[in-house]
Amino acid sequence: MTTVSLAICQGLAITPHLEALARLRIRVFADYPYLYDGDLAYEAEYLDRYAQNPTSLFVLAFDGDTLVGASTGQPLANEVAEFRAPFEAAGIDPAGVFYYGESVLLHEYRGQGLGKAFMAEREKHARAQGFDTAAFCAVERSPHHPAKPEGYQPLHGFWERLGYRRQASLAARFAWKDIGEREETGKPLVFWLKALD
Repeated sequence: MTTVSLAICQGLAITPHLEALARLRIRVFADYPYLYDGDLAYEAEYLDRYAQNPTSLFVLAFDGDTLVGASTGQPLANEVAEFRAPFEAAGIDPAGVFYYGESVLLHEYRGQGLGKAFMAEREKHARAQGFDTAAFCAVERSPHHPAKPEGYQPLHGFWERLGYRRQASLAARFAWKDIGEREETGKPLVFWLKALD
């Protein structure tokens, strides 16, 4: 069992860790199902939106001084139009929704409860800020995608055990460049929600 410590920060307090977080996102999201061909310039722009938001949340996992995992969140109202639009079309006010940006964790640190800790810290933060719903989205690939590893298991069961429910009617498309692609293409993402009673 590896000893990992968690650190929590908001807004510009993430600044000293931005480069490490960008590199971690690129490394983890290169794997299936995201297959993200990462770009540090894009990462800097993406993460700056969270850093500039004083109500954002960063949950960081460190092994010593090395960043090995992270999860983020911010109010859905502060997110890009692609993520707000499905809620607005469904008559759900984004102002009541706290959006989870991502959870990334190196393979060798999985299975130690860090995923649950990431979720718990974000739920705690969302409740403290007065949000009534937590939401995140996940890419959905074809079950026959050529890059799908043998024995791959999605995280649906994990999310369901924590009280999140897939909302097929809340879907978005977001573009990025897959590894091996020449240009960005839109990918389907479906939202998962949990009521924060």
